[in-house]
Amino acid sequence: MEEAHGSQSKADFIAKMYIACKEARETHYWLRLLIATELVPEAKLLPLLDESNQLVAILTTIVKKARQSGPKHA
Repeated sequence: MEEAHGSQSKADFIAKMYIACKEARETHYWLRLLIATELVPEAKLLPLLDESNQLVAILTTIVKKARQSGPKHA
């Protein structure tokens, strides 16, 4: 997400935020996989799973709103 702050255009900002969202979704997947395989106790991962889910929701909202808004003016 830090890269998105230095984006050169609105399209660049959206692209970078979308990548951050994809990365958060992948993290969520791996956390679920760790729980399913019982490699790490579920109780330790549930807070991280919840946080990754919240990040996905936040980033998804940012991307949707950025796509809906008008062009960015410099």
